[in-house]
Amino acid sequence: MEFQEVVRRRRMVRTFTGEPVPAASLDRILRNAVRGPSAGFSQGQAFLVLTEPADRERFWAVAADAVADSTRTAPLVIVPLSCKRVYLDRYAQPDKGWTDRDEARWPVPFWHIDTAMAALLILQTAVDEGLGAVYFGIVPEAVAPFRAAFGVPGDQEPIGAIAIGYDGETEKRDLRSRRRDLGELVHYGRWERPTAELAGSAG
Repeated sequence: MEFQEVVRRRRMVRTFTGEPVPAASLDRILRNAVRGPSAGFSQGQAFLVLTEPADRERFWAVAADAVADSTRTAPLVIVPLSCKRVYLDRYAQPDKGWTDRDEARWPVPFWHIDTAMAALLILQTAVDEGLGAVYFGIVPEAVAPFRAAFGVPGDQEPIGAIAIGYDGETEKRDLRSRRRDLGELVHYGRWERPTAELAGSAG
């Protein structure tokens, strides 16, 4: 599939047919996920992959609060996890030299950002493989039960989860009327308020 077509067709799918994801597709999804940007090439991401029905049931039992019930039909769930420690360790090495490991040096938490980029690569690769996917959050109250259910170490932070499978939606949502105009979102040279906003605030 052409890249522009992947971008155009990517959307959140919340109902799946239940047909298994081919092993080759899963392998490609995971191999692409680790090709995303990584500050200092820290590679502080990990991925919990749930393909077995019993594992998925354990996951849904603790982490389904932020997603539609229909999403449980997905035959594959991937949980991307970020690890701040890996980044602090990497940037304390001689070529970086931040031996104080002070988090204040980081303008934003790159460990989360890099993992989110990996998540986007998962979503895009799913589309390229002819699959559907939805990213959703794991609510704060569910994180500890999730860790306990799957033996996830305390320094691994789930940034959400991605359910993947063949699209089983019978009705497609049309979001075109809700999509904000590019002119509202892009600012060239300096931040300018959109013309419509300026007109609305006149007087």
